Amino acid sequence: MARAGLTADRVTLTGAELADEVGLEHVTMSAVARRLGVKDASLYAHVRGLEDLRGRIALLAADEKTTRIAEAIAGRAGKDALVAYANAWREYARDHPGRYAATQTPVQIDPELVARASGPRRAVELTYSMLRAYALDEPDLTDAVRLLRSTFHGFTSLEAAGGFAHSRPAEDSWVRGLDALHTLLTNWPPS
Repeated sequence: MARAGLTADRVTLTGAELADEVGLEHVTMSAVARRLGVKDASLYAHVRGLEDLRGRIALLAADEKTTRIAEAIAGRAGKDALVAYANAWREYARDHPGRYAATQTPVQIDPELVARASGPRRAVELTYSMLRAYALDEPDLTDAVRLLRSTFHGFTSLEAAGGFAHSRPAEDSWVRGLDALHTLLTNWPPS
């Protein structure tokens, strides 16, 4: 019988909190069970195992990050939307490093959970909507989405790892990089 008060959502949130504290790679079923004050076996009534838990953390994080981005870009267009989107992405990665890592780590996720999750689908919709101001058509639109994801993820990952030890503040480079992205998107090269 499942312990009273223990649910898949509670196990997932506990795993996500632990990931932010110690890193996703250090989240284990045993560590989550200890945090919840239960035996490891109790968790298996709610999640199938570590892979399932990490997939659930990824979906939770995708939803949280997408909500933050949606709130940031609401009512904005063009460069203002691009900057708000990028800043919300970066802030989420800073505030929730373990959850953010879950969104970037390949993991098998239960297709039923994915079908019910709005975060990943909404993230795609928000990104394409934000890029509408740049009037890109396919395949350029897909290329632009990939460029943005690579840039935002690359910068935030390097920053989190302490990869910007240069005397110039990383913030200055971030702002200039966003200016450069806006210029590139506005003047996208022809195919």
